[in-house]
Amino acid sequence: MQIIRFADLKAEPWRNGGGVTREIARQASPDGGWDWRVSIADVAKAGDFSAFPGMERVLTVIEGELLLLSVGGAEQPLEKYRPFRFDGGAATTATLPTGDIRDLNVITRTGAFKAFTSIIELSKKRAHPVFEGQVGVLLQGQAKVSQAGAEAVELGRYDAVTGSDDDSPEILGRGFLAVVSIDPVDTTA
Repeated sequence: MQIIRFADLKAEPWRNGGGVTREIARQASPDGGWDWRVSIADVAKAGDFSAFPGMERVLTVIEGELLLLSVGGAEQPLEKYRPFRFDGGAATTATLPTGDIRDLNVITRTGAFKAFTSIIELSKKRAHPVFEGQVGVLLQGQAKVSQAGAEAVELGRYDAVTGSDDDSPEILGRGFLAVVSIDPVDTTA
């Protein structure tokens, strides 16, 4: 089990300079780039999103009320905790009708990986496991994570936990958890 503390993540400027991103996890690709990335971004002003040709994005507003995206000329309102999938290479601009937002951003190489983001309401009675290929991010509330009977560790807001199939970490608490699943695409079918 790996816990990634949000407070330890370094804020990096966007490619286009329009905001900052804190990277939670990534998988490197042979070309020196990456095949997938999970990050949290702060959007404080309207403007263009960075283009990621050959990639697919799943974006979820996790703080603030509303982000209005225009993706390839089509407007799409994004409300809090409602994931939205779109082409990372499409011309994308954002407006902030209700003020600044923070989003959970998952980007995957098209044809190699497929990402899914689910928002789970946590329970103090029933632990939520985080499996191999998943990252759990505490969005709101109070939670603890434990693994194989070890003492539970407190999670802070936006702290992340990487999953495992051998001994899946389990999260108990009250609040909301984003579970990001990144699955390899089977190209043999």
